[in-house]
Amino acid sequence: MAVLTFVEHWEGKFKKTSYESISYGRKISDDLNQPLYVVTLGAENIEDLKKYGADYIINVPKINLDNTSNMSIAKLITEAINSIQEDKPSTIIISNTNTGKSIAPILASILNSGLITNAIDHPESYNPLTINCKVFSSKAIAKYQSNYKQNIITIVPNSIGGINEKNGDGKLIELNIDTDLFVDKKITVKNRNKLSGKISLSDAEIVVSAGRGLKSSENWNMIEELADLLGAGTACSKPVSDMGWRPHSEHVGQTGIAINPDLYIAIGISGAIQHLAGVSNSKNIVVINIDPEAPFFKAANYGIVGDAFTVVPKLIEAIKRHKN
Repeated sequence: MAVLTFVEHWEGKFKKTSYESISYGRKISDDLNQPLYVVTLGAENIEDLKKYGADYIINVPKINLDNTSNMSIAKLITEAINSIQEDKPSTIIISNTNTGKSIAPILASILNSGLITNAIDHPESYNPLTINCKVFSSKAIAKYQSNYKQNIITIVPNSIGGINEKNGDGKLIELNIDTDLFVDKKITVKNRNKLSGKISLSDAEIVVSAGRGLKSSENWNMIEELADLLGAGTACSKPVSDMGWRPHSEHVGQTGIAINPDLYIAIGISGAIQHLAGVSNSKNIVVINIDPEAPFFKAANYGIVGDAFTVVPKLIEAIKRHKN
C-alpha cells in the first residue's frame, strides 16, 4: 500500500499549499510505513518536491493545468493512480483549494473511495480512519470516521502545522499518455482573470481586507500599500466585489474563499455572519471600524474604533518607521 498526494502549480510554480499537502502525506507515510507518491500535471522544477519527502514523483507532461477542466484533472489523476503497479494508494491527499475541493468528490466517485473533507489535523487513528474536520462554516469541529479501504482527504490550507522539509528519493516517473483523450470537449475556457493580488489568498499568512467603508475603489491604494509592507494578500467583502470595486477572486466569506491566515486585518467591514464564516479560522483578527457597535468586534482579538482614512495611514507610517 502507499500514500499519494496531488499537488497543483500556478504558472509552472509550486506554492505553499502544494508543499503542505506533501508534508501532510509524509506524516501519514511515516505513520503507516508506506511510500509517498506525488502526482503533478505538466509541472516544471519537479526537483523541489523531493525536499518535502516525496519517494516517487509522477508527472504527466505536456498538459496545461490552467486550461484543464476539473473532470479531466480527476481522470488524469486516476490514470496516474492506475499506473502504480506495486503500491496501490490507500490514502490520497488533496489540498482544499478551489480546484482541490472540486476534483476530490469526482475522484472519489471514479475510485469508489471514501472522502473526508476540510481536515484540520492529522489522523488520530487509521483503523478506522479518524480525523477532525471543520463543519458548519467553521462554527464547529466534527470527528469523521471512514471504514473504506481507500480514502481521499482534503486538508484546509494553513491549518495543519505548516511545512516540514524531509528529503525523499524523489524518483521521477514520466507518465506519457495521450492527454487529448482526457480533454472535456464540452467545456471551453473563454477567458481567464488572474488574481490581482501579489500573494495567493490560500497561501497568505497575513491578509488585509476591506469593505464598503472604503467608499470607492479609488481608495484601495492604501490597502495595497499596507499589504505590501506586511507581505500580505489582499481581500474584500462580498458587497465590494458585487459592486465591481475588486475582483470576485478576492471575495472572502461563506460564498467566497475561506481562508486561515495567521493574521486577518479587516478594515471598514461590519462583520456579517456570512463574512465571518470565511475568516473565523484566522489565528488573529484585527478590526478597524468607525462603528463601535460593528459585530466584527465580537470576533476580533484586537479592535480599533476609528475612521479608516485616519487609522490606516498612521498604521502605514508606524510600520515604515519600525522597518527603518
